[in-house]
Amino acid sequence: MSQKNKAVVLLSGGLDSATTLAIAGEAGFACCAMTFRYGQRHEVEIDAARRVAAAFDVLEHRIVDIDLGQFGGSALTDTAIEVPKDRDEIGAGAGIPITYVPARNLIFLSCATAWAEVLGAFDIFIGVNTTDYSGYPDCRGEFIESFQQTANLATAATTEGKGKFTIHTPIIEMTKAQIIQKGTQLGLDYSLTHSCYDPDEKGRPCGRCDSCKLRLKGFAEANLSDPWNN
Repeated sequence: MSQKNKAVVLLSGGLDSATTLAIAGEAGFACCAMTFRYGQRHEVEIDAARRVAAAFDVLEHRIVDIDLGQFGGSALTDTAIEVPKDRDEIGAGAGIPITYVPARNLIFLSCATAWAEVLGAFDIFIGVNTTDYSGYPDCRGEFIESFQQTANLATAATTEGKGKFTIHTPIIEMTKAQIIQKGTQLGLDYSLTHSCYDPDEKGRPCGRCDSCKLRLKGFAEANLSDPWNN
């Protein structure tokens, strides 16, 4: 593209979303990052998102407050619910874990679409993954396709023929190892990212939750060293 088109990239501060931001930049988009303070149990991932956004020199980084914790129903937003540790079976076949936050990606994509419409951007990137993941229904391709159709029915910009929204999911079919290899190739410093569901008071990863285990497995299979462990 001769003149960079803007894109909104959902950036949690985790490994997947940071890699997605790097891929969007590689594709030639001028990226605007959107991060949510949604009532999660810690601020560590917000700090990580700030670091990643700064490293990639995004046009703008919005941190949006939406308190999903008031609804509960997830170990990530309700401190009364323990984060599962040391699970042997992780993935779609293991059922939907208690770390699922009800309708989170539906809400996040809706906000991203609203901001994109204001920006005049028709490209939205989200780091959902269905290969190495924890079984979340709002990470599936069917959901993304359905949301894209809805976004193109719900907005003034599309009704007036200004453009059509595309929801990009560049890592959806990658293994965690492939994601890490791609990010490394693009110069992403994974020490900036955060993946743990239940870090300690100093922000250090537990190494035992599903997210930590998937990250550790990914680096091992990619034959790379996780900077978390350095």
